[in-house]
Amino acid sequence: MQFSDVLGQQPIKDKLVQLVQHNRLSHALLFLGKEGSGALSLALAFAQYIVCTSAKEQAVPEGPSLFGSEPVAPTKSNPDLEQTDSCGICAACQKANKLVHPDIHFSFPVITKKSTEAPISSDYMNEWREFIASYPYGNVYDWLQSIGAENKQGNITKRECEDINKKLSLKSFESKYKILIMWLPEYLGKEGNRLLKLIEEPPPNTIFIFVAQDENVILPTILSRTQLIKIPQLSHLDIESALVSRAGANEKTAKQLSGLAGGNYREALQLLQHAEEDWQEVARDWLKFINRQQIAEQIKWIDDMSKMGREKQKQFLLFFIHLLEQAIRLEIVDEDKLSNNEDSSFNISEMERDFGVRLNKLCSLEAQEAIIDELNKACYYIERNANPKILFHALSIRLFYIIKDNSLILIN
Repeated sequence: MQFSDVLGQQPIKDKLVQLVQHNRLSHALLFLGKEGSGALSLALAFAQYIVCTSAKEQAVPEGPSLFGSEPVAPTKSNPDLEQTDSCGICAACQKANKLVHPDIHFSFPVITKKSTEAPISSDYMNEWREFIASYPYGNVYDWLQSIGAENKQGNITKRECEDINKKLSLKSFESKYKILIMWLPEYLGKEGNRLLKLIEEPPPNTIFIFVAQDENVILPTILSRTQLIKIPQLSHLDIESALVSRAGANEKTAKQLSGLAGGNYREALQLLQHAEEDWQEVARDWLKFINRQQIAEQIKWIDDMSKMGREKQKQFLLFFIHLLEQAIRLEIVDEDKLSNNEDSSFNISEMERDFGVRLNKLCSLEAQEAIIDELNKACYYIERNANPKILFHALSIRLFYIIKDNSLILIN
């Protein structure tokens, strides 16, 4: 994978290239980015850039190590020092792109194949290559489902740590550098202590790239030994452009979904799969049944919703949250600015505007914020396999009392 294949993140790409070209690259880096930001894709592209014979071996002359040597200025005889991406055509790039380069190793959460032996990442390399090819912005749920985990939890095991120690103690095969990309070190747990000595005193020309989403779950002893690279969420424009050029969405749909995705390209792709769903009508019916206390209709609505898959349930809740956020903006942002499109960050369709106006008549801003909080909690529980019937029954009751209390406040 090349940097050009990664959505947006140009400042991060430039920083990574400069770290290599100026010989300021740490032996252990932590790419910290939320789901759908492209942190793993950046790590793959960076590893390919390092092993590329055009971009790397000519950029750093033989002799001094990459770590700590003096920066080398570009010269007429060595113009490739200015190269900002891997070439994509040399043998090293082709192997790295197919995830078969012998000096780029991978570690990621896995499940047990045999009950008698703890699994390691090498047992799943074929599945890993297929996953990266199909879901470069996928999350751990996508990965575990692709290997048939069902309800099993993924882990990076003690045996995996021992295998990493063994691999990195060997000499590199083709490249000057050995690289380990560990996706989601949060799954290491206390087993991460087995890697501390290796991280602190690595063999020459060994690079660790940890790709994480939550630094609070990673062992502090590992965090303190890494150079932090924060990966921001993608911009709406980056996601909108990618949905049109890569996923084949029309511009109107891409614009709407980019706002819903919240900087998460993986979420945008999921939303695109169900773009034909009229979530606005579903939300309108739900609120109507709750507000009018139509119990029979509520029960039928909950039954229908519980039959949908977990992803669809989550997407509905995210869309409802989006509608509430738009309604709040309509209430607090000057109407003249909206009419004149002075607020470029606020894109709202006529249907969303109509829905927002109705919501503002039904609920106060405080009530809408309370509903958003409840919907966010519901998303959290859905991700953890909560019973959908119980969840939406409880959610309907809570929304009723939030709206009812608001009505009492308005009357008083």
